[in-house]
Amino acid sequence: MEITDPKAIRALAHAARLEVISELYSTQVSRTATELAAQTGLTPSAMSYHLRALQKWGIVVPAATAGDARERRWKAAGTDFTINSGGGVASPEFAVLDLELDAFRRRVNAFAKTREERRQRGEPADSSVVLASNLLYLTPAQRTELTEKIFDLLRGYELEDPDHVPEEAERMATMWSMIPDDRGRAPAAPAPVART
Repeated sequence: MEITDPKAIRALAHAARLEVISELYSTQVSRTATELAAQTGLTPSAMSYHLRALQKWGIVVPAATAGDARERRWKAAGTDFTINSGGGVASPEFAVLDLELDAFRRRVNAFAKTREERRQRGEPADSSVVLASNLLYLTPAQRTELTEKIFDLLRGYELEDPDHVPEEAERMATMWSMIPDDRGRAPAAPAPVART
């Protein structure tokens, strides 16, 4: 699913809504408002409000219930989720980007706290955090090619059946970004000096 409507993009600029989108689209498993509320720290009624707002923009849809008809379930309206504002100067996706970065910081801090608690108890402390940063020079065609390759690679690691997680698998949060670095182009190499 690709979101291009600026109003819809602004509607996403809420941390809880982004958590819901991330959870439902990445796992492809339906959840109740109560389950999602527990994950985001909201009340179930507040989460229901956010789910209805996301439904209004076609981002989430009601899912089949698993027995109890009072238990309303929600699922992603698609398998992939992209925000494309057309590159406007004051694009609302920057507000969404700030929220995504904040969510990433919260995950890092929670992991650091848990790792330290394990160390203090004398348990093995996992150190599987990976963060890489590269500066590339890409043509528009290369940018498109790289994006497609990254998404294809990530899709290769998605679960075929979200209800069957491998026994030793650990839930991992990933983030990939590509943004023009407008701080200036690399200086041109000096012309060779002619020797006589």
